[in-house]
Amino acid sequence: MTPAFSNLAARLSSGRGVLVDSNVLLDIATDDVTWAHWSARALAECANLANRVINPVIYSEVSIGFATIEGLNAALPPESCIRQPLPWEAGFLAGKCFLACRRRGGLRTTPLPDFYIGAHAAIGHLALLARDVSRYRTCFPTVELLGPR
Repeated sequence: MTPAFSNLAARLSSGRGVLVDSNVLLDIATDDVTWAHWSARALAECANLANRVINPVIYSEVSIGFATIEGLNAALPPESCIRQPLPWEAGFLAGKCFLACRRRGGLRTTPLPDFYIGAHAAIGHLALLARDVSRYRTCFPTVELLGPR
C-alpha cells in the first residue's frame, strides 16, 4: 500500500504532535466516498509517529456529524486524540491572520475557525493534518502541513 506521506517521520520530528483538522475526522466518521480511505490512512500513519491532537473548535466542527455528545465522545475518545485548549496566543494570531487575509482579498469563504486551527498549530508547534492544506499555507508558513499530494 502506498503511504499517504513521504518522509513523515522526518517531517514530524521537530513537532509536538499532529493537530487533526475536522474534515479528516468527518471523512472517516461519515465514510465519505471520496476521502474516507485517504483520511483513515493518513490518520493512522500520523498516529504511529506522533500524538494526535484536537481542540474545542475541531471538536465542535466534528459534532455536526453526530446526534448526541455520547456518540461524538465514542468516536473521539480522549485516548485517541489529546484534547488541548486553544492557547490565548492562538486567538490573537488567528485574528491577525484573518484580517490580513481579508485585506489581501482572500476568499470570503474561509471561515474564522480555520484561522483558529492554523494558529493553534503554529503556536503549539504542531503539524496540521488536513485535506485542504492550501488555505493554511499562506497564513501559517511555519506549520508542517500534511495533506493529499
